[in-house]
Amino acid sequence: MSNNIDNDYFCDGITEEIINALTKVKGLKVIARTSSFSFKNNNVDVRHIGNQLGVATILEGSIRIFKDRIRINIQLIRTNDGFQVWSQNFNRKLDDIFELQDEISLIIAEQIRENFGHFDISNNISIIGTKNINAYKLYLKGRAYQLNWALEDYIEAINYYKQSIAIDKDFYDAYFALSRSYSILSSWGCIERKTGEYHTRQFLNQGLKINSKSYLSYFSQSSLSFWLNWNYTKGIEFLKKTLLINPSYAIAYEGIAEVYMATNQLDKALLNINKAIEISPLSPNHLFTKGNIYFLDKEYNKAIVYLEECLRIDPNFTLAIETKLACYMLLNDAYNFRDYIAKMPQLIAPEVCEILFCLINKKPLSTPIESITINIEESFKSIYPWHFYFLIHIGKTEQALQLFEDKMNLKIGQLVNFQLDPFLNPLREYKRFQQIEQQVLSSGLVAVNKDTAYNIPKENSKPLNTAEIAKYKLILENFIKNSEPYLNPNLSLKELAKNIALHPNKLSWLLNAEFNKNFNDYINQFRLSHFKTVALNPKFKHITILGLAYDSGFNSKSVFNTFFKKIEGITPSQWVKQNSN
Repeated sequence: MSNNIDNDYFCDGITEEIINALTKVKGLKVIARTSSFSFKNNNVDVRHIGNQLGVATILEGSIRIFKDRIRINIQLIRTNDGFQVWSQNFNRKLDDIFELQDEISLIIAEQIRENFGHFDISNNISIIGTKNINAYKLYLKGRAYQLNWALEDYIEAINYYKQSIAIDKDFYDAYFALSRSYSILSSWGCIERKTGEYHTRQFLNQGLKINSKSYLSYFSQSSLSFWLNWNYTKGIEFLKKTLLINPSYAIAYEGIAEVYMATNQLDKALLNINKAIEISPLSPNHLFTKGNIYFLDKEYNKAIVYLEECLRIDPNFTLAIETKLACYMLLNDAYNFRDYIAKMPQLIAPEVCEILFCLINKKPLSTPIESITINIEESFKSIYPWHFYFLIHIGKTEQALQLFEDKMNLKIGQLVNFQLDPFLNPLREYKRFQQIEQQVLSSGLVAVNKDTAYNIPKENSKPLNTAEIAKYKLILENFIKNSEPYLNPNLSLKELAKNIALHPNKLSWLLNAEFNKNFNDYINQFRLSHFKTVALNPKFKHITILGLAYDSGFNSKSVFNTFFKKIEGITPSQWVKQNSN
C-alpha cells in the first residue's frame, strides 16, 4: 500500500523479502510476489482478494521512507469478515532494515501461528546476502528491471547488479542474479553466445564460492543447465534442490514444467505448472506457461483461455501475444486471426504471419512471397522466429534444415520446445531433422519416472514422545490454574513456553495436537471463563462489560466480542442479561 515513487523499488524489495522469509516457514502457505503485487496500491476489499488468491488471511501494510528513517505499518486481516487480527508499527533507522525485516517476518509468523495453528519457526527466517544498504538498494533496482521480463530490461538489471557487487563483493544474491540474466540473454540470442556463457559461469562460480547452499544458487545452476546446456536431467535436479530449501518458490515449479515441456512430457508439465499457479494464481508467467502447454498439445482453444487470462493481468506479455496469434493461425480461424492482427500493433511480424496463415491453411496468398524480406538473425532475437518458420513453409527445406542444425547446435531458446513445435512439422519427415533431434535428446533427456509432479518430502516425526506429552500437559494445566497467566493481555506463546520451560515450537504443536486449539483460542477460553465468573458477581456490577473483559485479559473490544459470539452464539450483553438473577 506504499505510495512513494522515488523509493518504489525499495518498498517492493522489502515486501518481497518478507514474503520470501515467510515462505521458509514450513506449513505456512504464502502467495508469491507476482500475485500479491497485482493488488498493490489498489483499494480492493480484502474479501475479494481472499477469493482471488484462495487465502484466509491478508497481510497488508505501508512503507514510508524519510531521509534516514523508515516507518512500516502492518495489519493482519481475516478475509472472510475483514476482521483485523493484529497490527503493529515499526519506526527505525534505514540502516537497520536488515534486522528489521527479520524481526517483522518473525513477528508476523508468530502472530499467524498464535491465531491460526501450528508450524515451526526458526530463530532467523530473513537472510539477505549483504549488510550494505547501498549495495542492497542497487540490487533491488536491478531486480525491479529484471522482473519486467523484457529482454531489453535485463541489460539495465545487469548494470545495477554490477554496481551492487562493486560496493559489496560478497553479495552472493547479486552474483546469482547476474548469472541468470546472462543465461537468459545468451540463450535467446540477445547477446553473443560465448560471451554470455562466459559471464553466466563466471558470476555463478563467484556466487557459489560465497554461498553454495542458497536456494538461488541452485536455481541459477538450473538456469545454466537447462537454458544454456539443454541438460534436462541436471536442470530438474537443481530445481528440486531449490524447492527443498524454498518449497514456495513457484518459479521453480514453472522451471520443472518447462523441462517437461521440452522433453515431450506434457502431463507432468501440467501438474507442475498447476502447483506454481496454486502458489501464485495471478502470475502472468505461470498462466502463459499453462497456455503454452495446451498449445504444444494442440489444444488451441484451451490454450487461448489461459493466454487471455495472462494478457488480462499483463496486456504487454509478448510471449502470450504471439502464442495467441499462433493459436488462431493453427485453428484456421481467419476472422479472429485478422481481427487480432488489426488490434495488436505490438505483434512482431504480422506481414509474415499473414502469409504463414495462408500457407499453413492452404489459402490464396494476399501478398506475394517475394515482397517479404527474410531476416533470419533478427528473427532469432525475437520470442518467435517467424522468419525461420516462413522459410520452412515456403518450401526452402535445405536452407531451413541447415539453419535448424546451426541453431540447435547453439541450443537457442526459441527452439527449446522443438519436439512439439507445430511450425516445424514440415521438417519432421526428413532424416536430417530426425538425426539432429535424436542427438539432442540422447544427450540430456529426463528419464520417465513415477513422479508426475515434484512433491516436497514431509516430516512425520512428533516433537514430543508420549511421556513428554503427558508431562507437559500436566505442567501447562497446573500453571494455567495456579498462575492465571491469561489475565495478562500481552501474553504470548513465547512467554507461556518460557514459563513452563518448553520450546515455543513444541508448545504450539502440543496445543494443536492435544487440545485441538491454536494459542489464542486456548488462552481466550480461560479469559472467557473468568469473564463469566466476574460478570455474574454482584461485587463487580459497577464495572462495564467491556471493563470486565479487559480485566479478564482480552486486549480489544472486537477480539472479545468476536470470540464470545463464536463460543456462546450470542453477544456478551445478551448472555449477561439471560444469566443474571
